[in-house]
Amino acid sequence: MSVPQSDIASVSIAQPLETIADALGRSFQEYGFAVIRDHGIPQDLIERAEETSKAFFALPDDVKRAYAIEGGGGARGYTPFGTEKAKDANVHDLKEFWHVGRELPVGDPLAEFMAPNLWPSEVAEFEETFSALYAAFDTAGLKVLEAIALHLGLDQHFFAPTVKDGNSVMRLLHYPPLGDDAPDGAIRAAAHGDINTITLLLGAEEAGLELLKADGEWLPIKAQEGALVVNIGDMLDRLTGSRLKSTTHRVVNPAGEAAKRSRYSMPFFLHFRPDYVIETLESCIDPASDSPVPEPISSHEFLLQRLREINLA
Repeated sequence: MSVPQSDIASVSIAQPLETIADALGRSFQEYGFAVIRDHGIPQDLIERAEETSKAFFALPDDVKRAYAIEGGGGARGYTPFGTEKAKDANVHDLKEFWHVGRELPVGDPLAEFMAPNLWPSEVAEFEETFSALYAAFDTAGLKVLEAIALHLGLDQHFFAPTVKDGNSVMRLLHYPPLGDDAPDGAIRAAAHGDINTITLLLGAEEAGLELLKADGEWLPIKAQEGALVVNIGDMLDRLTGSRLKSTTHRVVNPAGEAAKRSRYSMPFFLHFRPDYVIETLESCIDPASDSPVPEPISSHEFLLQRLREINLA
């Protein structure tokens, strides 16, 4: 059952961050989600990226599969339809995707954690377009983290060194039209939480994205064209002792005519540096709680644990 969207924050981050930090933080505490406007990613770049993504996914299947990296865990290049499966799900998601990661210079100490990108030669301006979009996402994400830091009572720039050269991944997603051969119970993206620090999503104006509220109701997430939907990932949930919540969410199958057309979106999974140790902030530990404080863990090891759970490692 779905319910109308209520008071998930929708804020402009073109304002002084001090004026919107608490509204944003309260939304992340209650729902794990917020909508961000005026994020600084140029609309013409968004539109160019959407067209370029569609051009790639329109390529023949054998051409796309040539960019799938065996044993790469989907970290770069193409992941075919029917591969990814949500944790504890019985059937795969109805999607295919492409991953773009951070480019590091040869010899960088973090290069061992980040494979080189692949760039399909069949699509003009693919590398130029998505390199630019990756950088724009990176900048917008850091600004959201600055607002989160203020809400938590930290220095505004607390997160800057934690995500510098982080293992962030941009995903180009294609959910094909629904066919009669879809496995029973399969949906476009089964209920899951995100692994990373925060996720920034372009493409949520298309219906289908829902979050699971604390009362067990599914809440549709709606955003105006060009806005970002931002949600908390498991890493930030762990760092803040679940003060900021990584919320279960899904992408449901549409009904009627919408089922006959593709759905596209572009999430950016912003990660901590691979060598950053996630240790619950002292200010976020509740001394009255009976729950144990999680052991410190590097973001890289945390990532590997979760990738194994979703069939990507």
